[in-house]
Amino acid sequence: MSNKVTRAASPWSEQYQKLLPRTKGGNMIYVGIDVAKDKHDCYICDSDGVELYPPFIIANNREGFEKLMDLIRSASDNLSKVKVGLEATGHYSYNILGYLISHGLLISLINPLHTNLFRKSLSLRQTKTDKVDARTICMMLSSGMDLPSYSDTSYHMEELKSLTRYRFDKVRERAKLKQSLSRLVTILFPELEKLVPTLHMKSVYALLSEFPGAGHISKAHMTHLKHLLSSSSKGRYGRDVAEAIRDAARCSIGSDMPAKSLELKHTITMIRILTEEIDEIESSIREIIDTQDAPILGIPGINYRMGAMILAELGDLSRFSSPDKILAYAGMSPSTYQSGQLTSSYSHMEKRGSRYLRYALFNATRYVCMWDPTFKSYLAKKRAEGKHYYVAISHAAKKLVRLIYHLQMTGEAYCPQA
Repeated sequence: MSNKVTRAASPWSEQYQKLLPRTKGGNMIYVGIDVAKDKHDCYICDSDGVELYPPFIIANNREGFEKLMDLIRSASDNLSKVKVGLEATGHYSYNILGYLISHGLLISLINPLHTNLFRKSLSLRQTKTDKVDARTICMMLSSGMDLPSYSDTSYHMEELKSLTRYRFDKVRERAKLKQSLSRLVTILFPELEKLVPTLHMKSVYALLSEFPGAGHISKAHMTHLKHLLSSSSKGRYGRDVAEAIRDAARCSIGSDMPAKSLELKHTITMIRILTEEIDEIESSIREIIDTQDAPILGIPGINYRMGAMILAELGDLSRFSSPDKILAYAGMSPSTYQSGQLTSSYSHMEKRGSRYLRYALFNATRYVCMWDPTFKSYLAKKRAEGKHYYVAISHAAKKLVRLIYHLQMTGEAYCPQA
């Protein structure tokens, strides 16, 4: 065992050097990498499936990456003849992926489910180790399977994807806090909701932060209450609104619960912090989007938030051969069920793949159908056919995907039809 590790760690041994003349030239070299947190298992073979090096392990650090590059260079003097395969394991593969791309290597990111199925097709034995996975990836590459390459564009779009997903999670977190705020106001001062357009306003937050409950507001001095509402609403609310709120507070049925009042103050504080963070994230997203000439941002109803999310989730659009592949990737393709003589009459959306892309496309379609005459009439047509609103929106989303694919692939600007 120790002898084998030593040989893998010393690629310049005579045994390895004997293999080099056979691999120099036109043969393709395939490198399979099974990614882990602290180390990566690697396997290298040629286009004939001949093992060039025994399976070896590299550390997940600079020294390990350089060791791998040395072995690759020793196997082929033409890096354009080298193809590397990695499983799509999220953040664990990000660093080695960037390192290999920076050296001009051709990379394929492979779905772990695809690798698992390929490995099972080779043997009935239930053998799964990191070395076996690395060898399996290498065999997938050398078998001629249609594995799309991971481009430099896709790698750099990861930054935009990170920002859009981070914003998505923050907005969802803030929405939960807003629901909690509404619940607390119903307990402490239920009459307030009928006195303001919405509870989620700066003026209402300022009021409840200082006076978290009807009992607190009923004891407030009118001059101070008027000044607080006026300054926080930029002059929209004056003495009349302050008097109406205080009068409602004095005859409110709201409970006097110090624990709930404290929770309300802290909830408002967290909402404000999240709002500042979301604004900062959106500013960074806008900076990236401004550097790209994205034709889809010219579609009425697609703002830079949803547009950025769609572009980030799609990545390099050239990896999709048709709009239908995008729909399948987003999980928006209709499912099919057939067994014997039974065939389902209703095809439901698969809802697999990228939920972020599905969310962005579905919500963008709703606004496009509001602002673009072509899509608005298309939605009306589907509704006239008796389809439910959300079913009609899903049809419009497919139409939007075809439009996005055409605009991004051709670079044409969007021109609404008359």
